[in-house]
Amino acid sequence: MSANQNRCPFLEVDLDKLRENLEELIEHCHDSSVEIAGVVKGATALPEVVRVFANSGVRFVATSRVDQLRIIRQMGIQKPLMLIRIPMLSELEDVVALSDVSLQSDLTVIRALNAEAQRQGKLHQVMLMIDLGDLREGFWDAEELVSAAVEIETSLKNLQLIGVGVNLSCYGSIKPNTRNMQGLVSLASDVEKAIGRPLEYVSGGASTSVHMVLNGTMPYRVNLLRLGEIVLTGGIYGCYPDFTHKDVFTLKAEVVECRDKPSFPVGELTVDAFGKIPHYDDRGIRRRALVAIGRVDYGDFTSITPRMTGIKILGASSDHTILDVEDVKDRIKVGDILEFDVSYAALVYLTNTQSVQIVCRGEDLV
Repeated sequence: MSANQNRCPFLEVDLDKLRENLEELIEHCHDSSVEIAGVVKGATALPEVVRVFANSGVRFVATSRVDQLRIIRQMGIQKPLMLIRIPMLSELEDVVALSDVSLQSDLTVIRALNAEAQRQGKLHQVMLMIDLGDLREGFWDAEELVSAAVEIETSLKNLQLIGVGVNLSCYGSIKPNTRNMQGLVSLASDVEKAIGRPLEYVSGGASTSVHMVLNGTMPYRVNLLRLGEIVLTGGIYGCYPDFTHKDVFTLKAEVVECRDKPSFPVGELTVDAFGKIPHYDDRGIRRRALVAIGRVDYGDFTSITPRMTGIKILGASSDHTILDVEDVKDRIKVGDILEFDVSYAALVYLTNTQSVQIVCRGEDLV
């Protein structure tokens, strides 16, 4: 989407930096024989972002939402599409129609998926998910996993088992390491022995697993990662490569008030607009600025970071963000446009709201 650049707030997307992040990560992963499923859900499948992913060397374009798959299909993207959230029974018609491969962890759903693929006259590829301790989706019992794989291989003729995978860190905050990756490889071997052929993919997780590729500790049998966050933001907790851009996305917001005020609220405290009692530090009279963007737009105010040194975010309500600008008070006035770095969490919010305009630059707007 493009927009009037003078209308704030807006999110600026540098497509050239995004492409360079993809190129670098693809090269580093390919050096370890690891393919990439490029995950676009973090930017809500913005068409310009999707095209950068699709034009790169990723093996799949992936997202977690069926409605985003529909948008991507309508764009005419030729790369195979992967659904990375295990599907609902109620959406299997769309799953088969819109995706080429999906992640699966429930035999009831898998059997219904096969029936739907048969109805549509399609062969749908599946990857079985294994729970290795993060306690989100995936088979917990190894025998159940192997049994499901054998049933797909021998009885469900409209499904093709292409691999197994794991998700780590997203819920249980379990770190990918040599132990759980070796466990994944071992279970993949069990499946291969049971079905009598090698699996095409062993998927070792998402962006939180990249550090193992970069430091050479990823088992060689793991050959697919599902990468979104590290591509979009240039880093992830515990892994900030020196070859990625950290400023692909820039949030710009306009100052609507700037004056000296007490730093501690005056009066009897109660809950704020979100039912919480925040902590306040009494630092006397300070210069404060308000920008016209708030928690409705980006979620938690700790997920955005002012780029100008000396500005501190004090808090936010639904529609305003309150800044301490005492240390830069001579540089801030009403009407100024301030820039912020955004985290992955903020990016998901910002690309989902109609109140924030999206401005794309570079890549000849693909």
